[in-house]
Parts: sequence; C-alpha cells; structure tokens
Amino acid sequence: MTKYCVLDETKICDDCGECAVCDLDPNKLCDNCMKCLQTGADYNAVEIDEIIDDGTGGAMFDQLRQDLAEGDDDQPFDCFKPKPPKQYMPKKHI
Repeated sequence: MTKYCVLDETKICDDCGECAVCDLDPNKLCDNCMKCLQTGADYNAVEIDEIIDDGTGGAMFDQLRQDLAEGDDDQPFDCFKPKPPKQYMPKKHI
C-alpha cells in the first residue's frame, strides 16, 4: 500500500523527514520533549479534521457489528477479553 506524506496528502512519502522537524526549532528533529504543548493553558486540545481509513481491520469490525446485531456480545478483540487475576507471591524476608 502506498504511504502518503502526513504534511501534504497529495505527495507520496519519500522519507524526507520534514514531518519530524521540531515545531519550535526548525533546526532540530523532534525528540518528543513536549515543549510545544506546554502553553500554560488549563487544557490542551488537538483538532481532528480527518480520519483516514486504510482499510485494514474492516472484516473484524464487520464481524463485530454482525455479532452484536445477533445478540452475541462476546468481543472478538483480545484487548476486550477479561484478564486473569494476578497472583501475588508473598515477599521473602531476608
């Protein structure tokens, strides 16, 4: 599947690295320092203007919709499966 540039949706990604440049210092690559998000505001928000569906996982979601419509509420996704309880081991005293 063709990967497109995150900054220009009409351009095929050529790994130029422009998307990894720091917003505050154009001479630096982003190192996730998060200084660009420290604005002093009470809250921060990210506006989502588009959701791009690459088509992967569609069959799983269709099956989930069908199961739920039929009253079957078992979740096909591993992340929703109940986790077994953790067993704690007593600490050994030295």
